Amino acid sequence: MRSATGNPMRGIAFKVGSVVVFLAMQTFIKLAGSDIQPGQVTFCRSFFALFPIMAYLAYRGQLRSAFFTANPIGHLKRGILGIISMGLGFYGLLHLPLPEAIALGYAMPLVAVIFAALFLGETVRIYRWSAVLFGMVGVAIISWPKLTLFREGGIHAEQAIGAITVLLASVLGGMAMIQVRRLVEEEKTATIVLYFSIIAAVFSLVTVPFGWQVLDLKPQLLLVAAGFCGGVAQILLTESYRHADVSTVAPFEYTSIVIGSVIAYFVFGDVPGGSTLMGTAIVVAAGIFIIYREHQLDLERRAARQAGS
Repeated sequence: MRSATGNPMRGIAFKVGSVVVFLAMQTFIKLAGSDIQPGQVTFCRSFFALFPIMAYLAYRGQLRSAFFTANPIGHLKRGILGIISMGLGFYGLLHLPLPEAIALGYAMPLVAVIFAALFLGETVRIYRWSAVLFGMVGVAIISWPKLTLFREGGIHAEQAIGAITVLLASVLGGMAMIQVRRLVEEEKTATIVLYFSIIAAVFSLVTVPFGWQVLDLKPQLLLVAAGFCGGVAQILLTESYRHADVSTVAPFEYTSIVIGSVIAYFVFGDVPGGSTLMGTAIVVAAGIFIIYREHQLDLERRAARQAGS
């Protein structure tokens, strides 16, 4: 769908802004400490994101209408998939170097292509299947060194488990993306964003018996800041799609690996290894090719509709 205002540079600026703020969110979560339960992190990320999101919707005069939905079950399905994916992703984020957690998360759009073919009946031709296979090779290159750490135990085993949880998060995230694509056929973007944050905040409370901690002031403030950043980043992402086509802004998601590596080096002293760099380059190339193919197919569909009108 073409943007209403047609200002690609503004759309790109909002997209890059959302990437930076999402990275700030991830950084705050890592600084809060690796011993915090993922469910507790998920609650803070979802609950405190509601404040900027609701303020934004009120500013646009969409807050009241955003609560009206014709498909509450669809939102519930998307929420459950999203919250489990988020919790698994946060576990990986807390136990992996930031660049590796980011790079493994790039598997999500690759998985979404597979699920689109399986569950939505979309036609996926040889070009995109080849890109998915190519990208999965990159994911394997990134994750394999971590998976071999199981036998070493201790912190190394935690990193191995972290790699697995990020990959599982990508699978569930891909399923959530498919559910979102179903929802957008009948629901407003504001409704989807609002209900996801509400459902994620409520359902994450079921993890309280699994060991939520009474946190000191510093980690509390870091998690509040993380949640607030998550909401602001979602707003910036929404604005980016308001000003430019998805195919225009989507490739700029991959700026996160560059910016994230800089943050990881200066804040945590993490330096990505050779396998991470090689695998990331492969996954990014595959992702950009899939975005390009989606754009080409969209142009073909538009041309076909115009020819038939």
